[in-house]
Amino acid sequence: MAKEGASLACWWAPWMLSWTPAPEWLPIGSCTRQGTRSSAASHVGIIAEENKSKAALEDEDSGKFREAELKMRKLFGMPGEEKLVNYYSCSYWKGRVPRQGWVYLSVNHLCFYSLLLGKEVTLVVQWTEVTRLEKNATLLFPESVRVSTRHTEHYFSMFLNVNDTFKLMEQLATIAMRQLLDNEGFAADHSLPKACKTLKNVSALKRDLDARAKNERYRALFRLTQDERLDGHTDCTLWTPFAKMHIVGQLFVSNNYICFCSREEDLCQLIIPLREVSIVEKADSSSVLPCPVSISTKNKMTFLFANLKDRDFLVQRISDFLQRTPESGHSGSPSPSTTPLSSSLPTPTGAAGEPSQRRHYSPSLPTATQGLLHIYQKDTPEEHGPKAKEKMKEESWNIHFLEFGRGVCMYRTSKTRELVLNGIPESLRGELWLLFSGAQNEMDTHPGYYAERVEQAMGRCTLATEEIERDLHRSMPEHHAFQNEMGIAALRRVLTAYACRNPGIGYCQAMNIVTSVLLLYCTEEEAFWLLVALCERMLPDYYNTRVVGALVDQGVFEELTRACLPFLYEHMQELGVISTISLSWFLTLFLSVMPFDSAVLLVDCFFYEGIKVIFQVALAVLHANMDTLLDCNDEGEAMTILGRYLDNVVNKQTVSPPIPHLHALLTSGDEPPPQIDVFQLIKSSCDKFGSLRADVIEQMRFHQRLKVIQSLEDTAKRSVVRAIMTDSAFSIGELEELYVHFKAKHIMSCYWGSSTTAAERHDPSLPYLEQYRIDLGQFCQLFGALGTWLCGTHTATLAARLFRLLDMNKDGLINFKEFVTGLSGMYHGDMTEKLKLLYNLHLPPALCPEEAESALEATQFFTDDDTPQEPPFLSDLDFLVQEVTSGEEVKEAEDASGSGDAEEKKEVKDYKYYLRMWAMENEPKKETIKDLRRMNQEQFIELCKTLYNMFSEDPLEQELYHAIATVASLLLRIGEVGKKFTNNGANKPTDNTNAQAPAAELPQPEKEEPNGESSSGQSLVCRALAEAQLETPPQQTSDEEVKDDTSVSSYSIVSTGSLQCEDIADDTVLIGCAGDQQRRGSILDGDWSITFEQVLASMLTEPPLVDYFEKKGDIHARMAGCKMQRRVERQVSSSSDHELAQLST
Repeated sequence: MAKEGASLACWWAPWMLSWTPAPEWLPIGSCTRQGTRSSAASHVGIIAEENKSKAALEDEDSGKFREAELKMRKLFGMPGEEKLVNYYSCSYWKGRVPRQGWVYLSVNHLCFYSLLLGKEVTLVVQWTEVTRLEKNATLLFPESVRVSTRHTEHYFSMFLNVNDTFKLMEQLATIAMRQLLDNEGFAADHSLPKACKTLKNVSALKRDLDARAKNERYRALFRLTQDERLDGHTDCTLWTPFAKMHIVGQLFVSNNYICFCSREEDLCQLIIPLREVSIVEKADSSSVLPCPVSISTKNKMTFLFANLKDRDFLVQRISDFLQRTPESGHSGSPSPSTTPLSSSLPTPTGAAGEPSQRRHYSPSLPTATQGLLHIYQKDTPEEHGPKAKEKMKEESWNIHFLEFGRGVCMYRTSKTRELVLNGIPESLRGELWLLFSGAQNEMDTHPGYYAERVEQAMGRCTLATEEIERDLHRSMPEHHAFQNEMGIAALRRVLTAYACRNPGIGYCQAMNIVTSVLLLYCTEEEAFWLLVALCERMLPDYYNTRVVGALVDQGVFEELTRACLPFLYEHMQELGVISTISLSWFLTLFLSVMPFDSAVLLVDCFFYEGIKVIFQVALAVLHANMDTLLDCNDEGEAMTILGRYLDNVVNKQTVSPPIPHLHALLTSGDEPPPQIDVFQLIKSSCDKFGSLRADVIEQMRFHQRLKVIQSLEDTAKRSVVRAIMTDSAFSIGELEELYVHFKAKHIMSCYWGSSTTAAERHDPSLPYLEQYRIDLGQFCQLFGALGTWLCGTHTATLAARLFRLLDMNKDGLINFKEFVTGLSGMYHGDMTEKLKLLYNLHLPPALCPEEAESALEATQFFTDDDTPQEPPFLSDLDFLVQEVTSGEEVKEAEDASGSGDAEEKKEVKDYKYYLRMWAMENEPKKETIKDLRRMNQEQFIELCKTLYNMFSEDPLEQELYHAIATVASLLLRIGEVGKKFTNNGANKPTDNTNAQAPAAELPQPEKEEPNGESSSGQSLVCRALAEAQLETPPQQTSDEEVKDDTSVSSYSIVSTGSLQCEDIADDTVLIGCAGDQQRRGSILDGDWSITFEQVLASMLTEPPLVDYFEKKGDIHARMAGCKMQRRVERQVSSSSDHELAQLST
């Protein structure tokens, strides 16, 4: 199985998986692990050996599954990248009529197909569109699965195994939610292996997903790291010396741990790291102790497992893993301060080669060896009562250590839980937090890691470090440990090191409060690994930019309130209080709303029992204030009641001096409310809500996760629309639907492959409208589906030019705002705006040099040494251009003569003039048509080719062809006439052959005769007409000939390939040329150029062109067609009937 990403946290997998105990060793079927074996059972993993007859049957079944996969791709138009996980026979309820068929569950889609009595039913639902997934049983829909989206609901029933189907649906929906979050976790899902060797109705991908889910449950149960892989599990018994009895449970073996969990909850749990194992041996078997295995550790503890069905295989597997386990430098002790950090760090040197003293972290720092509470503990005499109770707690834990062991291999029983609920002594708090959270194991296997991250991160300036610096002095400012530089510096190093470790999270508010509490009882390195355990395992996705995990648990809390306190829930919903108060409770584990000495006891329980205890305490707080909350009339009154209640939760057994709670000081009234003992609150929460189970919480989390993420998507969509609507002519509804298509294309590009990864496309620090981007391939697909300027085979070229024009930062990606800008110009611009956009598409950077060279190559078809004759006449338009050019020259001369006076006036300008000029320079300049660059001959030819292709499917194509041919000829002559006057003006002072062209950006051409240049330009238009497969219009000598020639159109479309370059003979004439003129030329005219104003003026003379560009496009029809289209754009090749027939035979 492909390695899973670190962010695919344990709580993402549903816990409602089948973990039925099996009577034999059950390895997990992973495709990449050597030595594992395959099983035909759906829940048990692997059978040791298979005979040849079973292998033949497996091949047959594999063929059936591949046939089903090809059938799915053919029926629903899926590409080869879409992986089928499994398919089931079921009924789809359309109205009240069930349609029997097959449901296909792929990685990204839920598909259903039915064909009965000639009636075909096809359904395709993306998992990213699912908002709710439920399994229910009603009279109308017995044993059904309801799949809800934003707009409709779908019911499926009559499954052979509805539980197995629903579990797989949950897994796939969970993967889709991870895609919507668009973080690194999706990369692991994207790299799932293809089904290479499958069984009947069970693909290799399905087995891998099952193994992934079991791995996640295994890691969550024993608080293990994300890279841990479960190899197998088996039933057994464990001899407990403290109880003098055998406990029935399951033994789990992974690549780094041996774990045991009793069948009865909280009876006994055991975690044995392989790095601590010294001996594994088979003990003597007897009737009382059958098939025992003894495991000894380095700290002289021995564990005896019995009733193992496959003892030899188990011992061999453990031996294999032991050989791969490196020797550990730690011996399971709670403190890692003995690790020589200096040996793992590069030593900076100064200018003289001496070691630099500017290291940010050193083992000699006080916070590297002890917690801040111990450093700043005052020697003031404590009260005899609390101090005696603290000593009693320490003694109770010491007795527990003697009886159950100490360190990572300690037996964890119900007695351990009782001690934790009664409060952990301050001297043992850091050690036990590390132990119960699993941070101890991760710290022991990564010596020197924290110091390296500190040295790597400190001194950098990022968004995370800026936010950290802003919040450093807000972290428990009432505590004296953070009123000096030592505590602040330690907090800075831990937060900065974690931001360097996990840039996806970086830093989030509330992390500073939690980390400051960790530093009070732990060293810096211990606090760092506790923060890793919190953010990545125990509270996953709590501290990202959108606090998704906290919002999910907030929804779970509301659902629990409705189930446990229904009357209060209805009233609180009316006031809208639950969603307001609960977020801070979960984000800071009550540390920000409760006195420190009381809240830290909840942290003790949290590290041992997980998030369940936070839900229990939150429900107990509401239950204790139910009567007063029911009498509240507004949200503020309810928040005040709850705030004052939490402010007065006290810990009477604390030995530390009282720390004032800022919130309590600000909200205290005239009469202080009665104090609440925190131990009594914890006991009440366990008594009243202790039946809450972890698997129920996980199931509720799954439902709330769908709701929260889809709600965040809707919020993002509304934010984007509000930000763009003022700059776009599209309506709100149109923008929202365009956003849906754009985001869907982004998601598809992620799981069907693209030139960039999801992480490169997504930047959560940017505004919503800039977070999601698409590359050139996806843009071309959207342009073909939604654009109005479709040019047949030339559409992709035009789309690529528009993409380059919109990609302002040249990163190969465009965001939604840039995408809408391009569409808005095509749909809602007037003729001038549309022509301006089309004009820019044929100028750099939209027109790349490779495309421009194609126009130069076109001249090779018309190369000849003959010099064409000069046109015998100039049209009225030529004289008009000449007058305009002459007028501009006169005006320039007048401006030059008056320049001296202007300079004198500038000297007497006062300072207000310069202020006005400075203000004008700072104002954003709006681009006008006069600011557009001139178009040279290569670019003009490309523009002509685009226009001819655009008109090819228009109903008025004949009129449009005639109009554009006329305009093209006129523009060619305008460029020639303008070039003549430019060349004459440039050659008057000197006879320099390298005179500059009027447009500075045009390339400098070699000197040519004007007539030759004219002929070259005319021949290039012929090439453009040839590529557009049009006949060149014949020369018209008079208006009467134009009127008489109505029987045969000169602009009719010819058949494909009928107009070849060789067909353009020497006597073919363009408009405005003499009948005996030869169109010859070999190079493009570098002096020839036209302006956008000239193009616009020429276009306005032709009514068909005006009507075409003034016509409004129908975006609704385009979007409806795009929505109904289920064909996949990235499909390389679809499965044919021949392929299906081959597999079926």
